[in-house]
Amino acid sequence: MADNKEISYRKLFTQPIYDENQVTKMLLGLCPALAVSNSAVNGLAMGLATSFVVFSASSLVSLIAKFIPKQVRIPTYIVIIAGFVTLADLFLKAMLPDLAKSLGPYVPLIVVNCMIMGRAEFFAAKNKLLPSMVDALGVGVGFTWCLTLLGAIREVLGNGSIFGYTVLGPDIFTPWIVMLLPGGAFISLGIMVGLINYMGIRRAERRAA
Repeated sequence: MADNKEISYRKLFTQPIYDENQVTKMLLGLCPALAVSNSAVNGLAMGLATSFVVFSASSLVSLIAKFIPKQVRIPTYIVIIAGFVTLADLFLKAMLPDLAKSLGPYVPLIVVNCMIMGRAEFFAAKNKLLPSMVDALGVGVGFTWCLTLLGAIREVLGNGSIFGYTVLGPDIFTPWIVMLLPGGAFISLGIMVGLINYMGIRRAERRAA
């Protein structure tokens, strides 16, 4: 019985990271993914902030869902999410003001990220605390690695650096400024989604064989 539970929780955690990734598979949360991923640091910071919100909100919703009248469940979830977003926003402004300024209004806009509301409404509200925590953690990890990878690709090609450290000097590489612009975000995300989906198809074919 313990082995079945272990396998179930492992699948619950890994599905949102790979097979049901919110960015590459579900195409959710694309606004922050495209807007702040012009560097690896920004992508990591936005991913961690979003992970904190989805984990905290899903945990709390799971605990109190049965006490919330059905007529006001959505407004209640929004208030809960907004509370944790405010905590994340104030923390960044107090501890990392330069990073908070770089992320701009996109941290407060986590409130309207449909990915977080979706996990609260369709999973956390219908499941117990531990499964909700595991699911939210997987969603956060999946979202964070996508934004960090996307930011790293754009930073390397647009600045020749990663996490602020130069990896391609001007003597060997001419930065592609377009990669730091909105167009570069769409191009990078499209290529990344295409490659990940292709690898997923190949993996499924190998399993079937």
